[in-house]
Amino acid sequence: MATRAKKTVKRKTAGKTAAGVSRKKASAKKGAAKKKVAAKRKPPAQKAAKAVSRKASAKKVSGRPARSKAAKAAKTTARKAATGRKAAAGKTAARGTTRATKAAATRTSTRSTSRQTAPRGASRRSTTVVRTKATASTPRTSAAPRGAVRTLSQSAAGTPAGTVCRRPNSFYITTAIAYPNGNPHIGHAYEAVATDALARFARLDGKDVFFLTGTDEHGLKMIKTAQAEGLTPAALSARNTARFRDMDERLHVSFDRFIRTTEEQHHRATQEVWQRMQANGDIYLDSYAGWYSVRDEAYYKEDETHVDADGVRRGGDQNTPVEWVEEESYFFRLSAYQHRLLKLYEEHPDFIGPDSGRSEVLSFVRRGLRDLSISRTTFDWGVKVPESKDHVMYVWVDALTNYLTGIGFPDENDGNWNFWPADVHIIGKDIIKFHTVYWPAFLMSAGLPLPKRVFAHGFLLSRGEKMSKTTGNVVDPFDLADQYGVDQLRYFFLREMPFGQDGHCNHEAIVTRTNADLANDLGNLAQRSLSMIGKQYDGGLPEPGEFSEADEAMLAQADAMIALSREAMATQQIHQWLNVVWATVAEANRYFANQAPWALAKTDPARQKTVLYVTAEVVRQIAILAQPVVPLGAGKLLDSLGIGADERHFGMLGGSVRIAPGTQFPAPTPAFPRYVEPKTQVLWRWIRRWMRWCWSTAIATSSSRNLPPMSTASSRARRPRASAAWFRCRRGCGGWMRCLRSWIVSTMSTAQSGPIPTTPMRRTA
Repeated sequence: MATRAKKTVKRKTAGKTAAGVSRKKASAKKGAAKKKVAAKRKPPAQKAAKAVSRKASAKKVSGRPARSKAAKAAKTTARKAATGRKAAAGKTAARGTTRATKAAATRTSTRSTSRQTAPRGASRRSTTVVRTKATASTPRTSAAPRGAVRTLSQSAAGTPAGTVCRRPNSFYITTAIAYPNGNPHIGHAYEAVATDALARFARLDGKDVFFLTGTDEHGLKMIKTAQAEGLTPAALSARNTARFRDMDERLHVSFDRFIRTTEEQHHRATQEVWQRMQANGDIYLDSYAGWYSVRDEAYYKEDETHVDADGVRRGGDQNTPVEWVEEESYFFRLSAYQHRLLKLYEEHPDFIGPDSGRSEVLSFVRRGLRDLSISRTTFDWGVKVPESKDHVMYVWVDALTNYLTGIGFPDENDGNWNFWPADVHIIGKDIIKFHTVYWPAFLMSAGLPLPKRVFAHGFLLSRGEKMSKTTGNVVDPFDLADQYGVDQLRYFFLREMPFGQDGHCNHEAIVTRTNADLANDLGNLAQRSLSMIGKQYDGGLPEPGEFSEADEAMLAQADAMIALSREAMATQQIHQWLNVVWATVAEANRYFANQAPWALAKTDPARQKTVLYVTAEVVRQIAILAQPVVPLGAGKLLDSLGIGADERHFGMLGGSVRIAPGTQFPAPTPAFPRYVEPKTQVLWRWIRRWMRWCWSTAIATSSSRNLPPMSTASSRARRPRASAAWFRCRRGCGGWMRCLRSWIVSTMSTAQSGPIPTTPMRRTA
């Protein structure tokens, strides 16, 4: 029985063993199948490493010790494969982009990286980067450096490399877009005219120019102004925007596009920029509490504000009122771009102009940047945040994107998109921080090339203060254009003050520039010389004789103008360009006066012909070069010289081309008439002269008798009779004189449709 039981147990054990063996075999087969599939998915480098490992293991199982060379080879192969994968993945991530428009470039970069860094035969799959889209409401916590997803290398020209194929010989220039919460003032006119002069200069110099201007119609200021007037923001913006466009047309501003931020295309462009920044992990949701300036559309720290004597808290360089704001807001990771911005300023010092503005921006960035609130929930007049309709974009994301919208963005197949990046943004110095800190950071985050230059001009001051709709000290540019003339106003803006510095605007300075520079110097020179040609040679330009030393010197100075002007305008030094031109005007007047062609008509007619020819040639070059600033007057001069429309560009300057002898001139017409004072102004001027004479006479009488100052009470008893009589007359007639002055000033103001400041102006050469 015991033996039978033992046999039964043996059979059962054998059965179990057989079953276990069969299960093991099945499991081994499945494992082999899995390994086969896995091997197919693995790169050849990994398969080679596994094969070496298996050989070493087999030798160990068979009782033979594995050779150390094989083990080392396996480890080395595995390490190389891992290194290749990491390097390829890192390069792919650096070159990658989150937008569909760059997918082809990314794939090409991945393939080339795979070939260069992976071992021979390695799969391209080893360089694939899986990129997850950052959640907008969660701050990015990765320790990777900012911008690692999208690397924007700087090119030699100062523009980050991108997908934009720049149009050859193009020139893209913009103004800041103005808030239409009120009518335009001469500060807006100054910026528009200056930018127009730069654009016209580039066009005449043979460049393909795109000039953008417009209005920024969103923001809290628009809402508050509309509520005060009982209008909707849309109605207010439509009414006032038309006025801004009328101002540009009245001042002959040659813009290519006038953009409005209420356009549907602009909404799409701004949302596209937002989504690109969000995909790069630079936007997150948080709450904001701090001081906000409605006028500046800017947030200020506690230490950037102060309470004035009236108990009003103010902040910023402009000393504007601020209010406390608490709300949920999306933030842009501006702090992540501090080092990249400093590197930009260091490698491209011409990015910011003038130098005073560059110093200000460098100081601001070096103090440290903090993340920027870029959305609001307390109003709904603006561009909606994608996938979060309770938020509208903060004005600077919305407003700055207009420079992209104006040339077709987000449609990168638009014919004007290849004007980007902009050659220069012309702005006021009060918004330089937003254009040189926020704007490049936004573009870096969105993966777009940066503009080449931002230039901040100064302010036109009225009684020492910046002109502003808020302070109410504005002067209407329409009235000035009607009173003085468009060319005269344009010339005054650009000639009177260095571009980039502050200046004053007043009646006396405008009249001086109009009559001295335009009417007397240039207008009189052209009128005298062309009238002489018309009378003595029946309007035909005479054939010149041999040039004298004076003739050669005069022509050489005229020929040199274009090179000096290009050099000045390359850095937006408009006043230097005009200094060059009007220095030639002054020299031409001296030449004409010294040569005296009216006397040569009798003594040396041949010499007179040469002098008149040289003068006509110099006037031609001056008129061509002055077109960007005085287009109407310069056009009249060129008409009087018989110059065709296709011969008025800068390629006709520099001495390579001369005016043809025998050209028939029409009868000349005055290009720059003198400014004549209205009768009320003439009357008041004579009264002021009489009062100054009386006062100087009284001072002279007192000084001759060595009397104490007239203002002291003790000196009144010792004044001479003439002086005492004068002061009694002055005291008795003082009230009458004040009334007379008030009446004259009010009459002048009515005639001029608004008073003009009479503050003395700083003059430039």
